Amino acid sequence: MTRAGADLADDDGLETLTVSSLARRLEVKTPSLYTYVDGNADLRLRVTALALDEAADLATAAIASLSGRTALAALADAWREFARRHPGRYAATRQAVPSSGTDAAVAALGAGRRHADLLRNVLDHYPVAEGDTVHAVRLIGSVVHGFVSLELGGGFAHSDPPSDDSWDYALAALDRTLTR
Repeated sequence: MTRAGADLADDDGLETLTVSSLARRLEVKTPSLYTYVDGNADLRLRVTALALDEAADLATAAIASLSGRTALAALADAWREFARRHPGRYAATRQAVPSSGTDAAVAALGAGRRHADLLRNVLDHYPVAEGDTVHAVRLIGSVVHGFVSLELGGGFAHSDPPSDDSWDYALAALDRTLTR
């Protein structure tokens, strides 16, 4: 059911994902889904946990045995590709997750920590002071997710050079910043 909700979010947008829209997609009566979810917020949180796990799995595979700039680029490329293939899931990964509560919240928080750990692993190969690690993680996330969000929204569609050139430029700038 969560995967069907994630597919629906990819097809129609996360903002359209509700228990009733999922029931229509599954061709079941809406009340029957309340056996599995506690409402729209719970459904979206379950999709968030699923999406964060899927993206972390892709990123983990992408950076295996890499370091430095190649690991940074592979990690960023994995996120970008995930966002392109799964825009609704990607939107779910950008949602705030409650710090406690349901099983879905716990799962989403754990998957979110996997992403932070992946970034820290990449940063292990850069001369970033321990006290600056959180700032560096936030910097990378901001650049990658900001770029991807603008790109998905069509922000780079009507100008030259192609966004791929700007992507490479942004990653090279991140690498230079982290190296210094």
